[in-house]
Order: sequence, then structure tokens, then C-alpha cells
Amino acid sequence: MRFPFLLGTALTLVIAIAPDAVLKTQAVQLRDGTVYFVQPPSLEGAITTYKTTYAWGATYYFTINLPENAGEPLQKITINQHQGVDRVRFDLEDTVVFEGKPRDQRQKQQLKYVTSDRKTRTVSLTFDPPIPPGKTITIGLKPYQNPGVSGVYLFGIKAFPAGEKSYGQFLGYGRLQFYSPTFL
Repeated sequence: MRFPFLLGTALTLVIAIAPDAVLKTQAVQLRDGTVYFVQPPSLEGAITTYKTTYAWGATYYFTINLPENAGEPLQKITINQHQGVDRVRFDLEDTVVFEGKPRDQRQKQQLKYVTSDRKTRTVSLTFDPPIPPGKTITIGLKPYQNPGVSGVYLFGIKAFPAGEKSYGQFLGYGRLQFYSPTFL
């Protein structure tokens, strides 16, 4: 019964004496050099500007929040198409990343590399410089054309902290649904 009280008192004293030391977070680094986020980013949502099949000119937006206590900046994001009948191909030259949400675009972020692996259906984005903790960013990918088959398309999002050997944290699936146009 006394141990929880003593532990609580000790933690209170540490926070009172050195609050900056307690509030600053360091990245988790394993003995082999692998770097992890202390608090991983979160996928805030995914939307598209056009939901009809075969539509031209759409943009798929993926919004990611990197918390203040992430411990490391965000170096890389991968977006992998997990579900959907048609394979979505993107015009990588038109990829944009900006601070904020799609309706609240702020400062544009610089990209070092944007690559695509056709076999794995994965787009990889490397930031230069890395995105510091405490930011919300949105990635805008432009498909050449929306899928021709209606249905749900899932895109798995992974985030990698800065470092030579970083662990990719799975953030979840961005879900986009496409509908066939109806003609009356």
C-alpha cells in the first residue's frame, strides 16, 4: 500500500525539479541501431476529390498527424494499395505534400524522392528535410484516372522516423470508395 504512494511522490518530485527533462522525448533506438518513434504518427483520414469510376483529375489526400512527443522527425511515408479490383497508377510528378489538412493548406513540404513499385503497388515518399514533430501534413497523390471498377479501395500507410535504419510503423488504412455513374 505504501509503494504506490512512494512511487507517486517520487515522480511528482522529479517532474517538479526537472520538468524539461521529463517532457522532452527521445527516440527509441535498439542496440542494432534501429530507430522507432516514441509516439507514432496517426492517420487522420483519406479523401478523394472525385468518387466516380473512370474520373480524370482526381486527387487522393492522406492526412497524417505527427505528435509533439514522437521523439524523431518523419523521414518517409509509404502508401500501399491493399484492396481494390483495379490497380491505381499515380502521376508521381504531381505529388504534393503540405502542412495542414486538405481544406486548410499551409506551407508546402519538400520531397527528396517519390518512387513507385508496380509489383507491390507501393508509393514511397522521402521528405527533405524530415517533418518535425508536432505537425499535421497532407499528401496529395494524383491518379492518372480513377479505377474503372467501383468499390472500396484500401491504402495502407506506413511512417518511418529519420535515421539510417528506421522501423516503419503501420498507421492504418486510408479507405476510398468509388461509384459507377448513374445515367437517367
